[in-house]
Amino acid sequence: MPEFAVPSLTLAKALPPVQACLTTVTAVLTTVMLATPVHALNADVVVFTDRHHPVVAPTGARVIHLDAADHLKARLSADLPKDPDQAATVARQRLEDGGADLQQRLASAYQGLIDAWSLGITKVPAVVVDGQYVVYGDPDVSRALIDIATFRRARQ
Repeated sequence: MPEFAVPSLTLAKALPPVQACLTTVTAVLTTVMLATPVHALNADVVVFTDRHHPVVAPTGARVIHLDAADHLKARLSADLPKDPDQAATVARQRLEDGGADLQQRLASAYQGLIDAWSLGITKVPAVVVDGQYVVYGDPDVSRALIDIATFRRARQ
């Protein structure tokens, strides 16, 4: 049997009691944070990601997919005629057929890009709280929120 087949059992035996306790506390806090809506935290939580970096976010966290605009553009431009005039006509028709919903999704997708740029987001996933605190690279938004809360408490 390969070593990695049962990492949790191996890890639990190898951890000193204090580390095992901290691991348990972290697991419990993550579970509580997943069950706690973000609005209960009195914080503005925005998660920037893309389709290649899925995240697990608690209720109320706003998740912005930075590749949404590219996906929408690709759908609008799929199988367009080679003639530029015909392609423009077909593209306009697709925009009209999509109606206000499509225009809202396009506007929202580009606004997400602007928001990420204005905040200086450099990697995904990025969990941003109150426009001031960011955790990069953690797909578990609840865990990132715990890290931010811990950091904020330490600074008070």
